[in-house]
Amino acid sequence: MINTENISEQERVILVCADTGEFDALRSIDELEELAKTAGATVMGKVIQKRPGYDSSTCIGSGRLEELAEEVKKLEINLVVFDSELSPNQTRNIERILDVRVIDRTTLILDIFAQRALSREGRIQVELAQQKYRLPHLAGKGISMSRLGGGIAGGGLAGIGARGPGETKLETDKRHIRKRIETLTAELRELEKQREFRRKRRKKDNILTGAIVGYTNAGKSTLLNSLTGAGVLVENKLFATLDTTSRAIALPDGRMLMLIDTVGLIRRLPHDIVEAFKSTLEEAANADIIINLIDVSSDDGYEQSQVTAKLLSELGAGEIPQINVLNKSDKLPSEAKDSIKCDDRTVLISAKYKEGINELLSCIARNLHETSKRGIFLIPYDKTGIINTIRTEGKVFTEEYKENGTLIDALVDNKVFYLVEDYLVNF
Repeated sequence: MINTENISEQERVILVCADTGEFDALRSIDELEELAKTAGATVMGKVIQKRPGYDSSTCIGSGRLEELAEEVKKLEINLVVFDSELSPNQTRNIERILDVRVIDRTTLILDIFAQRALSREGRIQVELAQQKYRLPHLAGKGISMSRLGGGIAGGGLAGIGARGPGETKLETDKRHIRKRIETLTAELRELEKQREFRRKRRKKDNILTGAIVGYTNAGKSTLLNSLTGAGVLVENKLFATLDTTSRAIALPDGRMLMLIDTVGLIRRLPHDIVEAFKSTLEEAANADIIINLIDVSSDDGYEQSQVTAKLLSELGAGEIPQINVLNKSDKLPSEAKDSIKCDDRTVLISAKYKEGINELLSCIARNLHETSKRGIFLIPYDKTGIINTIRTEGKVFTEEYKENGTLIDALVDNKVFYLVEDYLVNF
């Protein structure tokens, strides 16, 4: 179906998907449309071609491409995006028939990441993924090669698939790209060392961490803002934020939790992206609890949660305590809300309107492994040094001077609880 209204000066694109039965083609191309819009394109049409398998030369077959070429010309299309990864040979053949620039799903996602990454680490990760992907795709790039020369760094206006942080001009020399990959990898290793140091420091200081994971656009940034006022960019777009944000929150039992936002996930996330952002995603594998955010209003919310579960398993995070947070309840009718059964590890919330936040915090506290105990203690005056230890290793909420000692309401770390257990008045 072709959209001919509200045409802007953005890149005019047609999306193409080969339906081989490998995945849900309709959902996938709808997601590709959201990706294209996020990248700044005007989607003029979507084409799904049923096939027993991918054509090795043209992906969807030269006959169908000839038909598509007429639509491309009629609608003045300047970019065609395929919903599968294309080989250099396929790209060259398709461009020759369509006479227009062609990119694939991976290139589109990399382009969005290039727009969204703001931190130094994020930009390095994105460029590394781009360079690794471009290296084997240099040979035989026809129209794409001629049109991808002027990136941001070169002062030109880059089109979708041509953007990138740092050195964005397409490298025509493979040796030069390999050298750039080596440089970026070395820089990323240094940043990973710093990240690992911070992880160890948090463990040493007994700082509990919770990783917010989930499908892109499930509301992770909105949740982080609702819980902490972090001021993270919130947009109704895929991959609105890429850079990791960490903020501390207080739990109902008095413990502090460092919340860490992670990069959003998506179906068939390109391998190079997963590799490049592995250090960021590994925050989940090193967390004390995983907060799996699910868009309960989405028709394929369950499938999206399976994508998240699969990646968490690959990262070795399967044994970490996990809670399922069903977000966007404000989009559900009342009867649908009432039919949802929550339990000790499932909470229904609306991060946008801060509904269910107290229940979420209680759920997090219940599922975290016990690191400290809260109680009321009567500390004799000749043992007041213990109170200073509690302040260092835990938290004192109230303090009252009695005739035979100091009555305190305190959260005491397990490793020093032996110092106060004889003075316990009440849990």
